[in-house]
Amino acid sequence: MSFDPEKEVTVLWRSLHGAQDEIGRTYYRWRKAALELAGPGVSTLQAGLKAAEVIGEEIGRGLLPRLNWLKGEEAWLASLAGAIAANWTNQGALVKVEPGKSGAEAQICWTRCPWPTFAKEYGAPMEEDVQCCDHILQTLLRDVNLFFNVEYRIETQKAIPRGQGACVRRLYKAEKREA
Repeated sequence: MSFDPEKEVTVLWRSLHGAQDEIGRTYYRWRKAALELAGPGVSTLQAGLKAAEVIGEEIGRGLLPRLNWLKGEEAWLASLAGAIAANWTNQGALVKVEPGKSGAEAQICWTRCPWPTFAKEYGAPMEEDVQCCDHILQTLLRDVNLFFNVEYRIETQKAIPRGQGACVRRLYKAEKREA
């Protein structure tokens, strides 16, 4: 039997997309089960934000070994932005990183993201999708900021679920807060 690389790539490509779809569906299956167990009166947004916090904490801790401050702050910021983009790319999004207005800033731009589709499929409000994604991103910065003794923040400037065609988030260095 001969090896057909094009066929093999197609099989792998379909498998990857199937796995990416399962990630989103599993999250929303969890959400549905958690809300049913919590009973009436529970805020769907609060449940989603709590899940986002757990996800963000784990992503942030996972980034720590991959970030290298020794190459300088600009390179470090680029690697942080790239790691964030790669995480969403693994989930099926199209994400790119662009330089910001200064070396202490980057723009992370999602031109396609599967999460609003999953939210719609499971009846979750689009604003909940935006807020949960924002909370994941803000939470992942907690441990990164603490570990590297920096103060980076991320803010959403545009969001696909808000009908703005892309998600654009500004990752930037803020003034360090006094303890």
